[in-house]
Amino acid sequence: MLNNNGIASIVFFALILFSTNETNSCPRCNLTYYDQLLKNGHSTLAGQELLNAIKNQGIDPKQYAESFTIPEPPSAGSFFPQQQNSDFLEIINRDNGLQLPPTSYVPQNIKPDTSVKIELYEAEYYIGKGVMYKGFVTNGTIPGPTIIVDEGDIVEFSIHNKGTIPHGASIHSAYTQTSKYVGNIAPGETKKVLFKVTQPGVFLYHCAPGGHAIPMHVLFGQYGMMVVRPKQQYKLEQVLNKKPDVELYILQHELYSSGKDAIDGNPIYTMFNGKLFRYVEEPVKAKPGDYVRIYYLNVGPNKVSTFHIVGILWDYVYWQGNPSNQLNGGQTVLSGPSDSWVIEFRMPPDEGSFLMLDHAVGAADRGAIGILKCTKEAVTPVVVTADGITYTEQQMSEFKSKIVRNVAPFEPGTPDVDPVAVYGPETKEVFVKIIGNSFYPKTIQIAPGTTVKWINEDIFTYMEGEFAAVHNAASYEGPESFNSPMLGHAETFSFEFKKEGDYKYLCSPHPYMRGAVIVTSESGAGKQGSSTWLIVLSVLSLSMMILLFVKVNAIRKQIKE
Repeated sequence: MLNNNGIASIVFFALILFSTNETNSCPRCNLTYYDQLLKNGHSTLAGQELLNAIKNQGIDPKQYAESFTIPEPPSAGSFFPQQQNSDFLEIINRDNGLQLPPTSYVPQNIKPDTSVKIELYEAEYYIGKGVMYKGFVTNGTIPGPTIIVDEGDIVEFSIHNKGTIPHGASIHSAYTQTSKYVGNIAPGETKKVLFKVTQPGVFLYHCAPGGHAIPMHVLFGQYGMMVVRPKQQYKLEQVLNKKPDVELYILQHELYSSGKDAIDGNPIYTMFNGKLFRYVEEPVKAKPGDYVRIYYLNVGPNKVSTFHIVGILWDYVYWQGNPSNQLNGGQTVLSGPSDSWVIEFRMPPDEGSFLMLDHAVGAADRGAIGILKCTKEAVTPVVVTADGITYTEQQMSEFKSKIVRNVAPFEPGTPDVDPVAVYGPETKEVFVKIIGNSFYPKTIQIAPGTTVKWINEDIFTYMEGEFAAVHNAASYEGPESFNSPMLGHAETFSFEFKKEGDYKYLCSPHPYMRGAVIVTSESGAGKQGSSTWLIVLSVLSLSMMILLFVKVNAIRKQIKE
């Protein structure tokens, strides 16, 4: 769970953060929570289990922290030697002699064949259909840039944290340690790792700040596609003796409106390459007879997909994009989260629109549909990457003036997405869950005298990286202030709201997590009750009018007789 290097980095950032920004305080909160565990951790099962886990690593973090001072940030090389470790030469020599690709390990001071640079931060991003999404981005977009390298390349992968919280990277094409080099990158910091791409295919890269927050950053937008082009030709290229006329990189991904929906696996949207129905709006074009190759990756991160093109049968497909993993024919490719394929086929000699979709049609209905248009007017060869769309400041400004919906998984979005949960004066206690690094409900309305109890439903606690499964609730605006201790799994904090007004609060170690409490004596329940009485009175009045009408008619009938 925790090694000396992890503790050293925690201690260093704790020393910095005790005297700087209170909200960017993940490492500080690690030690704060550990202090709490030492004081009362034995009183809870979760606390005792975490203390046992720390103890079983053979390290006393508290004692280590008190005796350790670091005047300057440690370099990667101070903990992780840049030179090849002679202890592993025998293993390296063995692997180089096997009839298998070697691992990706290279000394970190070696000269790269290619360099990749990305920036990770938090931002708003337009996903189409009048919807603005606020989450985590790579180079300002969702997904990030498509990275294409050649099998055998030594890659220098550099990540700059442009945001205000820890970020990092997991690179699925790297068959070696990466997290100790590019995990848990502090705001403003840049880290890099060198590795050799020894296996071809279609791979995922994504943010990995460490701890429980690794899935959170994937769930909320930080990922991209990395393709390692093979030395070996794909089969259809051999058969046709030509390069593809159309190369289409498709990344399928889901977005969520809350942490609870993310944990439950209920996406609000699913899309191809960062925009709802992107390739319906701008179809990909090919000529009759063209050779088409699709590089397909299902990021998920929760749902299984069955990618299909109406009217097309595959000639060949290659699992994970490796030409050695060849299958012949087929109508779909089945992909779990982070599964990938290379798909090859020929366009029929018949013009028209061929529909691309996830045949798990719920995802298609939520945005995962595109058009491959076959027309003799198409200009090929053409390459369509999986990059998200880069918008200018002017475009973003225009979008913001016209949007119909805000989706923000960590904070309240527009009411249609995050409706206010209203409780009347008869409700004396309200529960707010902390789940998936967000509050649920995000906004509540209560009467004065109501107690709100926050309960932490996040489970996995890790002592290094973004300490995501430990949270608190701390007000930053409102008539009264409150500040809970750090809460582990299933631990609670209660506060009675006595004064009317609007309260806003956040989670100190994760300041992007925000919630609101509206305290008013004019509760929604009361308003609803008034409306109910109006309806009852209206019904009674109508009934009386009907009875009166019947009575009058009866009297008239009697007079005539």
